[in-house]
Amino acid sequence: MIPLRDSQPSYSTPYVTIALIVTNVLVFLYTVSLDPFSRNHFILEYGMIPARFQLIDLFTSIFLHGGWLHLIGNMWFLWIYGDNVEDVLGHGKYLLFYLLCGLAASLGQYMLNMDSRVPTVGASGAIAGVMGAYLVKFPHARIVTLVPVFIFFTTFEIPAVLILVYWFVIQFFSGVGSIATSQASQGGVAWFAHVAGFLAGAVLVLIMGRGERYKRRRDLYW
Repeated sequence: MIPLRDSQPSYSTPYVTIALIVTNVLVFLYTVSLDPFSRNHFILEYGMIPARFQLIDLFTSIFLHGGWLHLIGNMWFLWIYGDNVEDVLGHGKYLLFYLLCGLAASLGQYMLNMDSRVPTVGASGAIAGVMGAYLVKFPHARIVTLVPVFIFFTTFEIPAVLILVYWFVIQFFSGVGSIATSQASQGGVAWFAHVAGFLAGAVLVLIMGRGERYKRRRDLYW
């Protein structure tokens, strides 16, 4: 299932979400412009390597991506869910929220793979936090989703709560399965970064609260 758009209106321009997308794209374009040796060195320098724990890497790693599909998938999800969460929190708090979710995601992956020398990269943990916040704030929104039916594709409007809970359950059990098969620290998808980021986002959005400007804008439109 591929989410295409959501039904939840946004009452402000998502400047921070746009800036995050642009930043991730520019960093990726710089990375792919390097020769293979320099590219690997760049990833090793700024990726999160549990066996070489450095606080700064917990943040820099969330702006790195392993390939075009990795980048496009993450930025697509950020665009769908990020504007509404930014709308609720306000621009400044949303940026802090995003970085804290990325930190929680990186720490979650680190705790399960302390001896790993494989670099973890990607914004998916931080974006999982955005999705967790979206679930808390907009559970009744509907997500227009592209769904394969045999050899054809069609679209359905699916409640956000179903989409996001389903996504979280898949991440959680995939992470448990990776531990059971001793693959949690051998590269691949950082399942527990997704789980930690999602839970952090759901909690942080409640702690950080709703911006007063959002309430005034919403009341104006309603």
